Amino acid sequence: MNIIKEAAGGAPEEVRDADLAYINAFSRRPLKGEEVYVFSVRLCDNEVDRDGERFETETLNELAPLFQGKSGIFDHQWSARGQSARIFRTEVVREPETVTRAGDGLCWLKGYAYMLRTPGSEELIARIEGGILREVSVGCAVERAVCSVCGAPRGECRHTPGERYGGKLCYVSLQGGRDAFEWSFVAVPAQREAGVLKGIRAENAGLRRALGDRPEELERLKRLEREAANGRRWREELRREVVRLGLLADGKAPAELLERMTEGLEVRELETMREVYAARVEERFPLPVQLDYGERTADAGSDGAFII
Repeated sequence: MNIIKEAAGGAPEEVRDADLAYINAFSRRPLKGEEVYVFSVRLCDNEVDRDGERFETETLNELAPLFQGKSGIFDHQWSARGQSARIFRTEVVREPETVTRAGDGLCWLKGYAYMLRTPGSEELIARIEGGILREVSVGCAVERAVCSVCGAPRGECRHTPGERYGGKLCYVSLQGGRDAFEWSFVAVPAQREAGVLKGIRAENAGLRRALGDRPEELERLKRLEREAANGRRWREELRREVVRLGLLADGKAPAELLERMTEGLEVRELETMREVYAARVEERFPLPVQLDYGERTADAGSDGAFII
């Protein structure tokens, strides 16, 4: 599955001879120090983000070499016209004194990027040094996104990211760094330190490349991805409701059995099950009637009768 991760970046760096050796491995001719502008970016980290997901430390180690040589663009518009810089070196920075929400030491993936000093890049360099361009987003692929509590694939269990179960924080663990696509300057990061903007899925990666210079179609694809995400959330909420009603309708059925029964069902099937179970629950636990309209002769002498 493909992930887009955002981060803070844009810190100027001194051009060193060792850096030039890395840079010249990507250039067509040997470049001199005065010809390049070097800066660093914080690509992603192992903190739990606002969406309840995080890269595992091992995943960051796997992604580090994959980002070497990857181009920097703008807003994930996959077009050669938008290429502005290139990462020539990466490293995983560890800060053990800072503890993540998951309880381990913080670490983050740092990338060193370069761009050519040309009349056309002067404004871009000024915006980086002035702090205007700071946030970057990385597009990469991971093999698995699983629940930190039970290990089930994302969306296939009843654990909710951000909640604690037996004292353990639930989040979606991103594991197995498989590929790195690009990194991009963006406007707003979603992650607290190394921001996250998700939504690029494996089946859409090639389509995004093809639509790189067609912003209207890209926006339509993003809208469809958002709608699909909303649909997945609705299905999971519906599935949990079916399990709840099933437990009420038949107290003998174990929750694990109901969860397995509903795992592969479509939304329409879940809606049918919800209606069936809701009717059974109503039969089993009928609402008490507060008013009695049966024929009854009121005792005029009693305090409980009203005579008009």
